[in-house]
Amino acid sequence: MDLNALFQPCKAGKLELGNRLAMAPMTRKFSPGGVPGDDVAAYYKRRAAGGIGLIITEGTAIDHPAAVNHDAIPRFYGEEALQGWERVVSEVHEAGGKIIPQLWHVGAARKRGDKPFPKQIPVGPSGLTPAGVKIAEPMKESEIADIIEAFGQAAAEAKRIGFDGIELHGAHGYLIDQFFWSKTNKRKDAYGGDLRARLKFGIEVVEACRRAIGPDFPIVFRFSQWKTGNYEAKLADTPKQLASFLEPLAAAGVDVFHCSTRRFWLPEFQDSGLNLAGWTKKLTGLPTITVGSVGLDSDFVNRSTEAANPTLDNLERLMDRLHNDEFDLVAIGRALIADPEWALKIKEGRFSEIVPYTHDSEKTLN
Repeated sequence: MDLNALFQPCKAGKLELGNRLAMAPMTRKFSPGGVPGDDVAAYYKRRAAGGIGLIITEGTAIDHPAAVNHDAIPRFYGEEALQGWERVVSEVHEAGGKIIPQLWHVGAARKRGDKPFPKQIPVGPSGLTPAGVKIAEPMKESEIADIIEAFGQAAAEAKRIGFDGIELHGAHGYLIDQFFWSKTNKRKDAYGGDLRARLKFGIEVVEACRRAIGPDFPIVFRFSQWKTGNYEAKLADTPKQLASFLEPLAAAGVDVFHCSTRRFWLPEFQDSGLNLAGWTKKLTGLPTITVGSVGLDSDFVNRSTEAANPTLDNLERLMDRLHNDEFDLVAIGRALIADPEWALKIKEGRFSEIVPYTHDSEKTLN
């Protein structure tokens, strides 16, 4: 099997990269007090040194007290945390990689009493959890404006401290996605309505970031059909609906779409073999990132302790789609938690040396 195409320099929108491999964002909770330390910097550096062209950091909290639900999720505000991220950037660049932070607000996925600010009430477009349970009142427009501004400020900080772009987390039933999804957005004002109307919040977040960073700093937008706890959810049931979702976001300033699926090899719609990244590229003309169980022989929702070993079948299916120009970049998730040299080992054909992912892999910052 010829894997050479994975390791060729490429350009994805405004991102110029050494190869087509990206590290997928994965929450690790190893930043006490929200401050990424030297161990976090070393963790990302090892992946860059191991052959990953683009590092996408774990989700980072924008400057809002209800942004995340754990006190060891890193913040993307405050002098100490930003200095920590500056060290991360320096280490990754020293190893020859590029890096972008994922900017995140969990919205109503947060429970009352969650840290780091347990007295803070969760927020969401209609105060509904992704399961449809009411836990708060709908957000006021002033609250919406404050959070949009916080996203823009985080984007500006990313550019200031040397990152190579940003990623906005608009997937998996978190805040931006809660505005997109009819089950969590029941608003009757300008931020609610049909799918096109429900895009308003996400569009304004992208526009705020674009204003803050200028025309040339890359914006990656991660989205998904599925939601945490609801793997059958759909924002778009047809390619036409998907186009109506994607095109306004692209017009607002998105450069690259990161298309989150659980299994990259599954077709997104009937009567076509294209996956979500393939359809997104076809409909928008923009570069896309595919993700979903790359390098594993079972999908990531399998929490057994048995190793999910990388298989040649998995990579062969990946390469077939890449050669068909279905997507531009490939994001690797749990396989990289287990083995920081995963990319280098597959490049050199050392498959038997790959450290397999198990659930225990998540217990340390290897």
